[in-house]
Amino acid sequence: MNRFFIAFVGCSLASIAAYGQQDTTNNLNEVMVKENRLKIPFSAQNRNIWIIDQQQIKNLPSRSITDLLGFVSGVDIRQRGPGGVQADISLDGGTFDQTLILVNGVKFSDPQTGHHMMNLPFSVDDIDHIEVLRGSASRIYGLNALTGAINIVTKTATRSGGSAHVFAGSSFRKDDKNGDLYTNYGIRASGSVVLDGSTHLVSAGQEAGNGYRHNTAFNNQKVYYQGTFKIKSDVLDVSAGYIHNNFGANGYYSAPGDLEAEETVKTTTASVGYQTQITSFWTLKPRLTYRNNVDDYLYIKQTPDKFHNHHVTQVLGAELNNVFSTGIGDFGLGLEARKELINSTNLGKRNRTNAGIYGEYKFDRVKNVLINIGNYLNYNSDYGWQAFPGIDAGYNFAGNWKVFVNAGTGQRLPTFTDLYYKGPTNIGNAELKAERSAYLESGLKYNGKRLNLNASIFERRINNFIDWVKAEVTDPWQPKNFSRLSTRGYTLSADYAVPVQGQVFTSIRTGISLTHLDPRMKTTLTDALISRYSVESLRNQYTLTVSGSLWDKLDISLTSRYAERINYNDYVILDARVGYRFNKSTLYWDGSNLLNEQFNQAGAVPMPGVWTTLGYKIQF
Repeated sequence: MNRFFIAFVGCSLASIAAYGQQDTTNNLNEVMVKENRLKIPFSAQNRNIWIIDQQQIKNLPSRSITDLLGFVSGVDIRQRGPGGVQADISLDGGTFDQTLILVNGVKFSDPQTGHHMMNLPFSVDDIDHIEVLRGSASRIYGLNALTGAINIVTKTATRSGGSAHVFAGSSFRKDDKNGDLYTNYGIRASGSVVLDGSTHLVSAGQEAGNGYRHNTAFNNQKVYYQGTFKIKSDVLDVSAGYIHNNFGANGYYSAPGDLEAEETVKTTTASVGYQTQITSFWTLKPRLTYRNNVDDYLYIKQTPDKFHNHHVTQVLGAELNNVFSTGIGDFGLGLEARKELINSTNLGKRNRTNAGIYGEYKFDRVKNVLINIGNYLNYNSDYGWQAFPGIDAGYNFAGNWKVFVNAGTGQRLPTFTDLYYKGPTNIGNAELKAERSAYLESGLKYNGKRLNLNASIFERRINNFIDWVKAEVTDPWQPKNFSRLSTRGYTLSADYAVPVQGQVFTSIRTGISLTHLDPRMKTTLTDALISRYSVESLRNQYTLTVSGSLWDKLDISLTSRYAERINYNDYVILDARVGYRFNKSTLYWDGSNLLNEQFNQAGAVPMPGVWTTLGYKIQF
């Protein structure tokens, strides 16, 4: 805790020193949260939503999307490699399979395993903003948003041009076996074309490195396209992406036996959406999506025939979203269908079908009152029919203040790995039931021109909680509907764009957030079991950020993150970025884990110590 105090004081002193000098405003309230039917601006939301906006993306010392999410209190990043090579994401004490990842509203959940959900075909440079929605959200997004959802919104081309970004970094430590210095590098490029009736954005990149300890080298390439086409008053949206990700997986899943493990994951995505105005009050938005994921895992790369798992997963989706604007409020109605298929050397040849009906109503005809109520009715070929209602309500008072309450329900389907995996240290369980959650939250918000505040408390109950357990240390792990998991918690956050005047500081922004969680387990099994996930959730987490610009040229940011995990050592991570802006380019230095903390985020995988990066960005 003393280390957190040092980091807190450092960020606070930086904030105080920066306070008091040209005008800057906070643009959070301008962000439109991109739900699939009823879009509501951030300032009007009745839920606990955190936005990582464009300014933060530019200022925060991060080279991957997982690095960015690590600055949000309550988001638990369980990385197994540097630079987001392999990372699990969870919210408010849940597991990584209980958080739904979306890109522009398109579901990226992987039915094989949640380990692949962050295998995304674009980089930080391609992101406009990120929406972190806490709480059970089946009413809004459908299945697998058990503890919340993270929607990554990519940039839309607004003018023709291009950009390039190169960087290289090192821990300045050497491999004991060959004496090589541990390093990494990245090359990214993007280009956009804006025409009278269409816009096009293409990006590509490669990142590689020899790791930071034995067998952690990585090499990935990605390419992404996004286009919009105007057809009279209608709009056609098209996107497609591909990522090839190869990495050494020492200790990632089955330590210590997987010392020489290697994994290659290749993901292809595509989406086609259309928006048309049928009448003055009826908007229709159909969409088709496709995701293909190939996962090739070698338990011992020198002997590829031993415990070699090859999985090919395909997901086909179709949606039909409608918005009806009437004199008594807005109605949203949606239909969706989803087919999941896998052909695996380990899991077999499996498939399942999912279909859902959404209904939602937004009432804002009474001054200062906003109510959203809805239901999601779902059919799954393995688990039958289920209904997931939800409601949120808010009341504005005294100008920018709002009191809000929301209640929701959710379901998480077991992955194919949960159900059918066969291995030396992990065995699936085909008898698993689906997890189901109930969530209740209330809170207070302030959304001003410069200041955003949020304070909320919540309680979540998950029935049929799936955890990988075993009776003896020498037994293999097996998933079971182990217990009922109840979690109480509270979150506090503030984001402030400091008013500045003078010639030195031209912009200053500070942010702080904290999350406290109190998970309680009620075991439904009589045997005493060793649990893998229930004993590793977060208990306390704090984040602090300070960023500013001097002489409108020099950008400086300082961030601190503190995490206390159940049955793990707590740790503090201190990061910094210094950048100098030229006419159309930026030269920057990043320092991560400046306190050289020794810590684990997942299992037996130690994370890197101090790492420094030098990079250069240029706009054309």
